[in-house]
Amino acid sequence: MEKNQHTIIEFYQHVGKLFYAVALSDNKLDEGEFDTLKNELSTASSFTELLAVDKTLGGKHHILSAFTLMFADKVSPQICYDEFISFKEKHEELFTASVKENILSIAGKIASSFSNRNKSELIMLAKLSIAFKK
Repeated sequence: MEKNQHTIIEFYQHVGKLFYAVALSDNKLDEGEFDTLKNELSTASSFTELLAVDKTLGGKHHILSAFTLMFADKVSPQICYDEFISFKEKHEELFTASVKENILSIAGKIASSFSNRNKSELIMLAKLSIAFKK
């Protein structure tokens, strides 16, 4: 199966939106949450390059750019989560078991990076886990 570059870029942008939604599910962003995201993406090369876009702009760039843009535009975390789920449902073939595992792992670490997980973050992580099992 061949994936076009536009779809792959969209994949990373939607993953960035999801991570933003998890970080902002409690309506605040701690610097540690963003730092955790950057660190996790740096060490998760198997995930961010799994669907490599090109040699100069890999998945990490697109994920962080989408996250930053959502924060700058003050987009609702729920809207970002819903857009991610909609994209996932249209492109299930991109969401292999390994990709899902990496997304859940990074999302969990973002949620735990500041004062552990709160109720809003736990709810979002539970919804994501359920969506990945469908």
